Amino acid sequence: MTLSRSIVVVGGGIGGLTAALALAARGHHVTVCEAAVQPRPLGVGINLLPHAVGVLAGLGLLPALEAMAVHTRALVFANRHGQTIYEDVRGLAAGSSHPQLSIHRGHLQMRLWDEAVQRLGPAQVRTGERVVAARETANGAVAEILHADGTRSERACDILVGADGIHSALRKQFYPDEKLAFAGINTWRGVTRHAPILTGKSYMRVGSIKTGKMVIYPIVDSVDEQGRQLVNWMAEIEGQDQAMNDWNTGGKVDDFLSIFADWKFDWLDVPALIRNADQVLQYPMVDKDPV
Repeated sequence: MTLSRSIVVVGGGIGGLTAALALAARGHHVTVCEAAVQPRPLGVGINLLPHAVGVLAGLGLLPALEAMAVHTRALVFANRHGQTIYEDVRGLAAGSSHPQLSIHRGHLQMRLWDEAVQRLGPAQVRTGERVVAARETANGAVAEILHADGTRSERACDILVGADGIHSALRKQFYPDEKLAFAGINTWRGVTRHAPILTGKSYMRVGSIKTGKMVIYPIVDSVDEQGRQLVNWMAEIEGQDQAMNDWNTGGKVDDFLSIFADWKFDWLDVPALIRNADQVLQYPMVDKDPV
Protein backbone atom coordinates (compact mmCIF):
# COMPACT_ATOMS: atom_id res chain seq x y z
CA MET A 1 0.00 0.00 0.00
CA THR A 2 1.34 3.44 -0.99
CA LEU A 3 1.94 5.87 1.86
CA SER A 4 -0.07 9.00 1.07
CA ARG A 5 2.00 12.17 1.00
CA SER A 6 1.09 15.85 0.84
CA ILE A 7 2.72 17.15 -2.35
CA VAL A 8 2.87 20.66 -3.77
CA VAL A 9 3.52 20.93 -7.51
CA VAL A 10 4.87 24.33 -8.53
CA GLY A 11 3.60 25.28 -11.99
CA GLY A 12 0.39 24.53 -13.87
CA GLY A 13 1.93 23.82 -17.26
CA ILE A 14 1.79 20.53 -19.15
CA GLY A 15 4.53 18.92 -17.05
CA GLY A 16 3.24 20.11 -13.69
CA LEU A 17 -0.36 19.13 -14.35
CA THR A 18 0.59 15.70 -15.68
CA ALA A 19 2.74 15.11 -12.61
CA ALA A 20 -0.10 16.25 -10.34
CA LEU A 21 -2.61 13.91 -11.99
CA ALA A 22 -0.19 10.97 -11.85
CA LEU A 23 0.60 11.57 -8.18
CA ALA A 24 -3.06 11.96 -7.28
CA ALA A 25 -3.85 8.71 -9.11
CA ARG A 26 -1.43 7.01 -6.70
CA GLY A 27 -3.28 8.27 -3.67
CA HIS A 28 -1.28 11.36 -2.77
CA HIS A 29 -2.83 14.66 -1.66
CA VAL A 30 -1.68 17.11 -4.33
CA THR A 31 -1.87 20.89 -4.58
CA VAL A 32 -0.89 22.81 -7.73
CA CYS A 33 0.35 26.40 -7.40
CA GLU A 34 0.16 28.38 -10.64
CA ALA A 35 1.43 31.97 -10.92
CA ALA A 36 -1.08 33.03 -13.61
CA VAL A 37 -4.34 34.44 -12.30
CA GLN A 38 -6.28 33.12 -15.28
CA PRO A 39 -4.71 30.27 -17.29
CA ARG A 40 -5.30 30.61 -21.03
CA PRO A 41 -4.67 28.29 -24.01
CA LEU A 42 -1.48 29.97 -25.22
CA GLY A 43 1.14 28.78 -27.68
CA VAL A 44 1.04 26.75 -30.86
CA GLY A 45 1.63 23.07 -31.65
CA ILE A 46 3.27 20.18 -29.85
CA ASN A 47 3.91 16.64 -31.08
CA LEU A 48 3.36 13.87 -28.53
CA LEU A 49 5.38 10.71 -29.18
CA PRO A 50 3.78 7.32 -28.39
CA HIS A 51 5.52 6.89 -25.04
CA ALA A 52 4.20 10.30 -23.90
CA VAL A 53 0.72 9.45 -25.15
CA GLY A 54 1.01 6.20 -23.18
CA VAL A 55 1.48 8.19 -19.96
CA LEU A 56 -1.59 10.30 -20.67
CA ALA A 57 -3.57 7.22 -21.73
CA GLY A 58 -2.70 5.68 -18.37
CA LEU A 59 -4.46 8.67 -16.77
CA GLY A 60 -7.59 7.96 -18.83
CA LEU A 61 -7.12 10.94 -21.14
CA LEU A 62 -6.65 9.25 -24.52
CA PRO A 63 -10.25 9.59 -25.83
CA ALA A 64 -10.32 13.30 -24.99
CA LEU A 65 -6.93 13.93 -26.59
CA GLU A 66 -7.73 11.99 -29.75
CA ALA A 67 -10.87 14.11 -30.16
CA MET A 68 -8.79 17.31 -30.28
CA ALA A 69 -5.61 16.07 -31.97
CA VAL A 70 -4.38 14.70 -35.31
CA HIS A 71 -2.84 11.23 -35.55
CA THR A 72 0.68 11.56 -36.96
CA ARG A 73 1.17 8.75 -39.47
CA ALA A 74 4.59 9.56 -40.93
CA LEU A 75 7.63 11.76 -40.47
CA VAL A 76 8.66 13.15 -43.87
CA PHE A 77 12.11 14.63 -44.53
CA ALA A 78 12.45 16.84 -47.61
CA ASN A 79 15.08 19.21 -49.01
CA ARG A 80 14.51 22.92 -49.58
CA HIS A 81 13.29 22.16 -53.10
CA GLY A 82 10.42 20.07 -51.72
CA GLN A 83 11.89 16.73 -52.80
CA THR A 84 11.31 13.88 -50.36
CA ILE A 85 14.51 12.40 -48.93
CA TYR A 86 13.09 9.91 -46.45
CA GLU A 87 9.77 8.90 -44.89
CA ASP A 88 9.47 7.22 -41.49
CA VAL A 89 6.12 5.67 -40.47
CA ARG A 90 5.07 6.59 -36.94
CA GLY A 91 2.59 5.78 -34.18
CA LEU A 92 0.05 3.01 -34.63
CA ALA A 93 1.04 2.63 -38.28
CA ALA A 94 4.57 1.74 -37.11
CA GLY A 95 3.31 -0.83 -34.61
CA SER A 96 3.54 1.34 -31.49
CA SER A 97 1.17 0.54 -28.63
CA HIS A 98 -0.13 4.13 -28.67
CA PRO A 99 -0.65 6.74 -31.38
CA GLN A 100 1.60 9.70 -32.02
CA LEU A 101 -0.54 12.84 -31.66
CA SER A 102 -0.09 16.39 -32.92
CA ILE A 103 -2.06 18.85 -30.80
CA HIS A 104 -2.34 22.52 -29.89
CA ARG A 105 -0.27 22.87 -26.72
CA GLY A 106 -2.75 25.38 -25.25
CA HIS A 107 -5.66 23.01 -25.80
CA LEU A 108 -3.68 20.19 -24.19
CA GLN A 109 -2.79 22.31 -21.19
CA MET A 110 -6.38 23.44 -20.61
CA ARG A 111 -7.63 19.86 -20.89
CA LEU A 112 -5.12 18.83 -18.24
CA TRP A 113 -6.10 21.85 -16.14
CA ASP A 114 -9.81 20.97 -16.24
CA GLU A 115 -9.00 17.36 -15.38
CA ALA A 116 -6.87 18.45 -12.42
CA VAL A 117 -9.65 20.70 -11.10
CA GLN A 118 -12.10 17.80 -11.35
CA ARG A 119 -9.87 15.12 -9.82
CA LEU A 120 -7.92 17.10 -7.22
CA GLY A 121 -10.72 19.53 -6.38
CA PRO A 122 -10.96 23.26 -7.19
CA ALA A 123 -9.33 24.26 -3.91
CA GLN A 124 -6.22 22.25 -4.77
CA VAL A 125 -5.56 23.86 -8.16
CA ARG A 126 -4.64 27.36 -7.15
CA THR A 127 -4.08 30.40 -9.36
CA GLY A 128 -2.28 33.66 -8.67
CA GLU A 129 0.23 31.86 -6.45
CA ARG A 130 3.87 32.25 -7.47
CA VAL A 131 6.29 30.11 -5.44
CA VAL A 132 9.34 32.33 -5.06
CA ALA A 133 11.43 30.20 -2.70
CA ALA A 134 11.42 27.09 -0.56
CA ARG A 135 13.15 25.70 2.46
CA GLU A 136 13.61 22.23 3.84
CA THR A 137 12.32 21.25 7.26
CA ALA A 138 12.65 18.17 9.44
CA ASN A 139 9.29 16.97 8.09
CA GLY A 140 9.52 17.99 4.45
CA ALA A 141 9.50 21.40 2.79
CA VAL A 142 7.85 24.81 2.98
CA ALA A 143 6.93 26.79 -0.14
CA GLU A 144 7.09 30.56 0.10
CA ILE A 145 4.28 32.03 -1.99
CA LEU A 146 3.80 35.49 -3.48
CA HIS A 147 0.12 36.04 -4.25
CA ALA A 148 -1.19 38.09 -7.16
CA ASP A 149 -2.46 40.74 -4.73
CA GLY A 150 1.05 41.23 -3.32
CA THR A 151 0.53 39.33 -0.07
CA ARG A 152 2.72 36.43 0.99
CA SER A 153 2.08 33.10 2.66
CA GLU A 154 3.71 29.72 3.25
CA ARG A 155 2.54 26.18 2.51
CA ALA A 156 4.09 23.15 4.19
CA CYS A 157 4.23 19.76 2.47
CA ASP A 158 6.01 16.44 2.53
CA ILE A 159 7.35 16.87 -1.02
CA LEU A 160 7.75 19.96 -3.19
CA VAL A 161 7.98 19.44 -6.97
CA GLY A 162 9.41 22.23 -9.12
CA ALA A 163 7.70 22.35 -12.52
CA ASP A 164 7.93 26.11 -12.90
CA GLY A 165 9.60 26.27 -16.28
CA ILE A 166 12.88 27.51 -17.66
CA HIS A 167 12.85 30.52 -15.32
CA SER A 168 12.27 28.25 -12.31
CA ALA A 169 12.63 30.11 -9.01
CA LEU A 170 13.23 26.81 -7.22
CA ARG A 171 16.03 25.73 -9.56
CA LYS A 172 17.64 29.16 -9.26
CA GLN A 173 17.72 28.72 -5.50
CA PHE A 174 19.93 25.64 -5.91
CA TYR A 175 21.91 26.95 -8.93
CA PRO A 176 21.97 30.76 -8.53
CA ASP A 177 24.65 31.37 -11.17
CA GLU A 178 23.13 29.19 -13.89
CA LYS A 179 22.64 30.79 -17.31
CA LEU A 180 20.41 29.99 -20.25
CA ALA A 181 22.14 27.93 -22.92
CA PHE A 182 21.47 29.31 -26.41
CA ALA A 183 21.37 26.57 -29.06
CA GLY A 184 22.44 28.91 -31.86
CA ILE A 185 19.05 28.69 -33.57
CA ASN A 186 16.40 31.39 -33.87
CA THR A 187 12.82 30.31 -34.39
CA TRP A 188 9.47 31.71 -35.47
CA ARG A 189 6.32 29.67 -34.92
CA GLY A 190 2.84 30.05 -36.28
CA VAL A 191 -0.48 28.36 -37.01
CA THR A 192 -2.27 28.66 -40.34
CA ARG A 193 -5.64 27.41 -41.59
CA HIS A 194 -4.75 25.33 -44.64
CA ALA A 195 -6.03 22.46 -46.74
CA PRO A 196 -4.53 19.09 -45.66
CA ILE A 197 -0.88 18.83 -46.76
CA LEU A 198 0.29 15.51 -48.23
CA THR A 199 -1.72 12.88 -46.30
CA GLY A 200 -3.08 15.37 -43.77
CA LYS A 201 -1.32 13.26 -41.13
CA SER A 202 2.29 14.03 -42.04
CA TYR A 203 4.93 15.63 -39.82
CA MET A 204 7.30 17.39 -42.25
CA ARG A 205 10.91 18.53 -41.78
CA VAL A 206 12.01 20.57 -44.78
CA GLY A 207 15.44 22.08 -45.43
CA SER A 208 18.32 22.68 -43.02
CA ILE A 209 19.06 25.19 -40.28
CA LYS A 210 22.12 26.24 -42.33
CA THR A 211 19.97 27.67 -45.12
CA GLY A 212 16.52 27.67 -43.52
CA LYS A 213 14.39 24.88 -42.11
CA MET A 214 10.64 24.41 -41.70
CA VAL A 215 8.87 21.95 -39.40
CA ILE A 216 5.22 21.60 -40.42
CA TYR A 217 2.38 19.45 -39.08
CA PRO A 218 -1.41 19.68 -38.59
CA ILE A 219 -2.75 19.97 -35.04
CA VAL A 220 -6.54 20.31 -35.49
CA ASP A 221 -8.77 18.67 -38.11
CA SER A 222 -11.67 20.37 -39.93
CA VAL A 223 -11.49 23.85 -38.42
CA ASP A 224 -13.97 25.34 -40.90
CA GLU A 225 -16.61 24.46 -43.50
CA GLN A 226 -13.87 24.21 -46.14
CA GLY A 227 -12.36 21.19 -44.38
CA ARG A 228 -9.12 22.99 -43.65
CA GLN A 229 -6.80 21.96 -40.83
CA LEU A 230 -5.01 24.14 -38.32
CA VAL A 231 -1.39 23.65 -39.37
CA ASN A 232 1.49 24.32 -37.00
CA TRP A 233 4.78 25.47 -38.52
CA MET A 234 8.18 26.47 -37.17
CA ALA A 235 10.84 28.34 -39.14
CA GLU A 236 14.42 27.80 -37.95
CA ILE A 237 17.69 29.43 -38.93
CA GLU A 238 21.12 29.64 -37.36
CA GLY A 239 21.67 33.02 -35.78
CA GLN A 240 23.54 35.06 -33.24
CA ASP A 241 22.79 34.83 -29.53
CA GLN A 242 19.65 36.70 -28.59
CA ALA A 243 18.19 37.74 -25.27
CA MET A 244 15.52 35.42 -23.93
CA ASN A 245 11.98 36.66 -24.38
CA ASP A 246 8.55 35.52 -23.34
CA TRP A 247 7.25 32.36 -25.03
CA ASN A 248 4.28 34.36 -26.32
CA THR A 249 6.13 37.32 -27.85
CA GLY A 250 4.77 38.18 -31.28
CA GLY A 251 7.02 37.72 -34.30
CA LYS A 252 7.29 39.73 -37.53
CA VAL A 253 6.90 37.81 -40.78
CA ASP A 254 9.16 40.26 -42.65
CA ASP A 255 12.07 39.31 -40.37
CA PHE A 256 12.36 35.84 -41.89
CA LEU A 257 10.03 35.43 -44.90
CA SER A 258 12.81 36.19 -47.41
CA ILE A 259 14.61 32.97 -46.36
CA PHE A 260 11.71 30.93 -47.74
CA ALA A 261 10.63 33.21 -50.61
CA ASP A 262 11.26 30.61 -53.34
CA TRP A 263 9.96 27.59 -51.40
CA LYS A 264 7.02 26.90 -53.70
CA PHE A 265 6.54 23.17 -54.18
CA ASP A 266 3.92 21.25 -56.11
CA TRP A 267 2.52 20.13 -52.73
CA LEU A 268 2.93 23.35 -50.69
CA ASP A 269 3.45 27.10 -51.11
CA VAL A 270 5.56 27.81 -48.01
CA PRO A 271 5.56 31.66 -48.27
CA ALA A 272 1.75 31.61 -48.46
CA LEU A 273 1.58 29.29 -45.44
CA ILE A 274 3.65 31.81 -43.48
CA ARG A 275 1.84 34.94 -44.67
CA ASN A 276 -1.60 33.50 -43.91
CA ALA A 277 -0.81 32.62 -40.30
CA ASP A 278 -3.39 33.35 -37.61
CA GLN A 279 -0.55 33.95 -35.16
CA VAL A 280 3.27 34.20 -35.28
CA LEU A 281 5.53 33.91 -32.22
CA GLN A 282 9.30 34.42 -32.00
CA TYR A 283 11.94 33.21 -29.57
CA PRO A 284 15.50 31.91 -29.67
CA MET A 285 15.92 28.19 -28.99
CA VAL A 286 17.26 27.99 -25.46
CA ASP A 287 17.65 25.36 -22.78
CA LYS A 288 19.36 24.74 -19.45
CA ASP A 289 22.47 22.59 -19.17
CA PRO A 290 22.07 19.32 -17.21
CA VAL A 291 22.67 19.75 -13.48
